[in-house]
Amino acid sequence: QVQLVESGGDLVQAGGSLRLSCVVSGSIFSIGNVGWYRQAPGKQRELVAAISSGGSTNYADFVKDRFTISRDNAKSTVYLQMNSLKPEDTAVYYCNAAIRVYRRLPEYDSWGQGTQVTVSS
Repeated sequence: QVQLVESGGDLVQAGGSLRLSCVVSGSIFSIGNVGWYRQAPGKQRELVAAISSGGSTNYADFVKDRFTISRDNAKSTVYLQMNSLKPEDTAVYYCNAAIRVYRRLPEYDSWGQGTQVTVSS
């Protein structure tokens, strides 16, 4: 059974930093594109950053130059380094990955359970 497990969320003061991790566990053939999303109370889930299997990245405008997404394929882990955090970054952060269980099967989307990030002013 494939699982995505996020960790690293915490309470931090404005201007601080956190590093989130998303570990993919289980028997898989490959991990494709991976994205970090966030959802604040009363708001829709939104894309924060994404990284392709080849390492290409893209970011939402509101996190450019503050957040960095990276991946360690050997560890089946994707990271989100968050610097210069702002109170408006407060949200539950979710990891989403395109998983291929077997070579001949198509990829499917898998979500983690989320990790809470709270930034105090």
